[in-house]
Amino acid sequence: MKVLLINPPWWVGKRQGVRAGSRWPHLKIPEEDRYMPYPFYLGYATSLLKKNNFEVKAIDAIAEGLSNEKFKEKVYDYSPDFIVSETSTPTMDQDLELLKEIKNKKKCKIAIAGPDVNLFTEKFLKKNIFIDFVLIGEYDFTILDLLKSIKLKKDLSNVKGILFRKKNKIINNGRALLKQNIDQLPWPDREDFPIYNYHDCPGGIPEPSAQLWASRGCSYQCVFCLWPQVMYGGSNYRIRNVVDVVDEIEFLVKSKNFKSFYFDDDTFNIGKKRMLNFAKELRSRNLNVPWAFMGRADLSDRETLVSFRISGLYAVKYGVESGVQELVDRAKKNLNLEKAIENIKITKELGIKVHLTFTFGLPGETKETIMKTINLALKLDPDSVQFSIMTPFPGTKLYEDMKALGNIESFYSKKIDGNTKSVIRKKSLSPDDLKRAQDYAYKKWDEHKFKKQRYKQLSPIKLFKICFKEHGLKFTIKKIIRYITNGNFLYYFGISKVNRTTSKN
Repeated sequence: MKVLLINPPWWVGKRQGVRAGSRWPHLKIPEEDRYMPYPFYLGYATSLLKKNNFEVKAIDAIAEGLSNEKFKEKVYDYSPDFIVSETSTPTMDQDLELLKEIKNKKKCKIAIAGPDVNLFTEKFLKKNIFIDFVLIGEYDFTILDLLKSIKLKKDLSNVKGILFRKKNKIINNGRALLKQNIDQLPWPDREDFPIYNYHDCPGGIPEPSAQLWASRGCSYQCVFCLWPQVMYGGSNYRIRNVVDVVDEIEFLVKSKNFKSFYFDDDTFNIGKKRMLNFAKELRSRNLNVPWAFMGRADLSDRETLVSFRISGLYAVKYGVESGVQELVDRAKKNLNLEKAIENIKITKELGIKVHLTFTFGLPGETKETIMKTINLALKLDPDSVQFSIMTPFPGTKLYEDMKALGNIESFYSKKIDGNTKSVIRKKSLSPDDLKRAQDYAYKKWDEHKFKKQRYKQLSPIKLFKICFKEHGLKFTIKKIIRYITNGNFLYYFGISKVNRTTSKN
């Protein structure tokens, strides 16, 4: 049996989407945003199937930048008997259309997986007869159990975590129990994937940079966060042995020539003792490579950060979300803003690069709270920042609450792009209001960073060179136009005596 695991293409004009590996499926312009997550579930499933002697191949069409036609050529050349495809809310319609075309051509079995499919009922399989299986939740062990049962011609009714057909009847076997010992998993596959195309490098960490997981799940239950609520079915936090984690790092550095690594866990820095043990183990290997992680600012005390820094910590991503404690509380983030702010300052003091994320559209959001969030972002002065528009993905508490209040626009999946389009409709804020807020926040951020660079006596030419190196030509041209039109460019060259961005006139 030839098995193919896929992350299908996602193009809308010149914009490309990211899906597998991202908790935030969204569209972006590749020339302006290089973010490309490693598809962990596909990677782990591929590795697990190989370990169990299945003939398996993986295609990440998004990371390879494949068009639909080029992607189909690769699929047809491999001629699989069984396909596992990830999908998402924004791409569901086009994914199904593509899979239907492949099914008609190859007559293979098709299973779909991903956060969105966890909400499907029997009606979905009745409507889409070309889909044979739906994989619910974490699917690496599920697909192994399913393929073993098919190979041995066993009754599929005993395979947990699937929806399937049996004699024209739809059977839902329910969610599989999560594996508590995730050390049973082999390391994710790096052979079938374009490993140097993946990019998630906070703070400009040296490339190529490997993405890893040191845990699965999250102890927290933010109302907007997709994976903990949908993929894990609640608070199911599980950790890997730190020695095995560092073994994987050492392998990637020495055998694959990665120059750094980044932990893309839901929350990496849970458990102080474990974190200190990890840092100690990493130091003992003398790898001397910079690294980064995504975590919570309130968990990053000075002792842990110092130990991390000595071990090579280069950068962190912290989710702050809002500058208003009431909104943070309503989002069930369980974050003390004062403590988070204090630890962000400590992180910066230690010379660790800081990337902060903020979100517009949380429950209770107003134009006034948005301004407070923007002001906090400027005050904290991180090295980089992300202002997102809240997306209520199906399956999250945020979605259910907003749907009950009538705050979600119709034709949800067709409107969503996960980035610049809002599907939130409130009395106090319209979708256009949230988009304008995002644009304004980035404008203020650009002005803030430009002024800061001026104080460092960097010329605009040098700034634009840095911009070109990190983001490409199209993005740099847009920045040049913005600086010319707001007066900063003329001000720098002594042509204008007034910096319009700071003038009240």
